[in-house]
Amino acid sequence: MPYLDKALICRDCGTSFTFTAGEQTFYASRGLSNEPGRCPTCRAARKTGSTPFGDGYVHYGPFASFGGRTPRQMHPTVCANCDQMTEVPFLPKGDRPVYCSDCFTSMRQAAG
Repeated sequence: MPYLDKALICRDCGTSFTFTAGEQTFYASRGLSNEPGRCPTCRAARKTGSTPFGDGYVHYGPFASFGGRTPRQMHPTVCANCDQMTEVPFLPKGDRPVYCSDCFTSMRQAAG
């Protein structure tokens, strides 16, 4: 089945771009069924991490949670050992004690 060039609209910048017959053939050979939603300029900007059109993502690099799209959410709590305010990367439920980093490390070393 021969492919024909298609005019698509970029979801980021709203400009029209061409999804060529060659690109469609390439997509089909890789088993991809969705058409691209972004123009080549916006795709390149997303790959490099710069977002000229404000895509809503904060790029913190490969070590941030959720593939680098958002920073890890921290939850304030009180350490069960020293009563110092601390933040943890999970939501404390109250059924188990939560420790600050220093107390957790010292308890882990004492147990091990």
